[in-house]
Amino acid sequence: MPMQAIWWPAVAMVALTIAVWLRMYFSRIGEMKRERIHPQAVALSAQMAERLKDTRAADNFRNLFELPVLFYLALVVAASTAQVSALTLALAWAFVLLRVLHSAIHCTYNRVIHRFYAYLAGGIVLWALWAVLAVGLLR
Repeated sequence: MPMQAIWWPAVAMVALTIAVWLRMYFSRIGEMKRERIHPQAVALSAQMAERLKDTRAADNFRNLFELPVLFYLALVVAASTAQVSALTLALAWAFVLLRVLHSAIHCTYNRVIHRFYAYLAGGIVLWALWAVLAVGLLR
């Protein structure tokens, strides 16, 4: 298994983060123009929550810096300890796909229970990836 293969899920997560960032940017700027909100009026997150009606993309963007931080670290651990295998790659790609699903739900129709199931499944996959890595470190 080529070690470089572990970096493609990271590239996919970065692409997802960029896509959500772009969605956040365009939706926020659009709403601010439509509602004639001066940028200084939303300088703080509390002000933004008061003034902006659609914060789905911004909320999701913040989510992409929570569990995914542990995901990126897991990829570094896998690469640096020669634990890139079909299993670690499958878990990494499963996490990415579940985060894409989570982001798609969060940034569109935002049904909380659907989003929760995608988040929960992604978390379980991430913990499984870390369990595999931990067992590998013990060998």
